[in-house]
Amino acid sequence: MKKIKKILIWLVSIILVILIAGATYLHFSAYQPSSSANQAVHIAKQDNKETFFKAKHSKLTVVFYPGALVAPNSYSIWAKKVAQAGYTVKIAHFPLNMALFKIKAANQLIGSNEKYVVGGHSLGGAMAARYANQTKNKNMQGIFFLAAYPDEKGRLDHKDLAALSITATRDGVLNWKKYREGKKYLPANTTYDSIAGGNHGGFVVPMVNKKAIKKLRLAMPSNKKLLLMI
Repeated sequence: MKKIKKILIWLVSIILVILIAGATYLHFSAYQPSSSANQAVHIAKQDNKETFFKAKHSKLTVVFYPGALVAPNSYSIWAKKVAQAGYTVKIAHFPLNMALFKIKAANQLIGSNEKYVVGGHSLGGAMAARYANQTKNKNMQGIFFLAAYPDEKGRLDHKDLAALSITATRDGVLNWKKYREGKKYLPANTTYDSIAGGNHGGFVVPMVNKKAIKKLRLAMPSNKKLLLMI
């Protein structure tokens, strides 16, 4: 009996060491903000749940799910511009910078009467779709995808929801086959746009090519416009 207990203790200890090592690796493998992004985040409020860019006279709240292993503040330049355009931005924080571990994070960021859209970059976009699939919050006005696509668990084709999908022509990371397959899970009224010369990482930091910097609009059910600056 004692021998079995020792074996179990050893097994548990090994598993814990592996888990701790894995978590540490993921934490330090995260893509960190550029110096410009670190400067942009100075105007934001932060806690363990979000990085919050408040807009004056906000028209709508944008809840953003970062890509896998990308530190939230890496999107600060983008978020600052969206806030300047009149839309409050709340960048969700996730355990180990993986939206997969907290799909319903948006629920903790939104007030009871706060109208919002949700979206994300890469894996963050896929998890935002799963959130949108599950939520019953009637204040959610739409969803957007940056180099992302929904899977079956995040299917939205049955929902009357405004949707925007943005890709980049030089994206070498996006799985284009799965992206095309994922279109069947999007609402019929989804708007598609592409950034000429853009790449996968360009959604995190501003693209050097001026032609790649666009102002894209997402038509809302109320005929309002959400201005997304990429």
